Amino acid sequence: MDALVESVVKEVLGLLGVAYTAVRIEQVAGQKIFTIDSAVDGALLTGSRGETLQALDMLVKRIIEKRLMVNATDGVRPEQALFLIDTNGYRAQKIKDLQQKSLTMAERARSLQYDVELEPMSSYERLIVHSVLAGQPNIKTESQGDGPTRRIVIRYKTV
Repeated sequence: MDALVESVVKEVLGLLGVAYTAVRIEQVAGQKIFTIDSAVDGALLTGSRGETLQALDMLVKRIIEKRLMVNATDGVRPEQALFLIDTNGYRAQKIKDLQQKSLTMAERARSLQYDVELEPMSSYERLIVHSVLAGQPNIKTESQGDGPTRRIVIRYKTV
C-alpha cells in the first residue's frame, strides 16, 4: 500500500510539474503521513492555510481508492487507505502544535477546575484533540456547536 501511495504522489507531482527532492513516510500522532520534501515548491503545495495541501490530499486519496477498487484482489479495501499528504512538515507540525495545545488546555482545566472551550476546528482536528486527551485524569472532552462553529469543550470532572 505504501508503495502505491508513494507512486501516486510522485505521478501527481510530475503531472503538476512540481519539483520535489523526496517523498518519505512518517508516523505522527498515530497517523501515516507521506511528506513531500520540496525546496522550491513547498509553499505552492501548501497554499493559504493549507487549502492546496488538503486538495492534493483528497486527489491522491481518490486516485488510490479508484485503483484499489480496480485491483480488489489484494484484499485492501478503500476505507483502509488511511494516510495524509504533507509538504515540508507543514501538517506534521500543525498536529504536534495541536497536541501540545490540547495538553496545555487540559492542564489549565484541571488546575483551575473549570471547563475550557477551544476555538472552532475541523473534524480531523477535533479527532486529534479527543484522542490526545482520552486517557487524561479528571478530563472529559465534548464537541459542541454545528458546522464551521463546532468546537471542543475540555471539561474538568471530579473523580
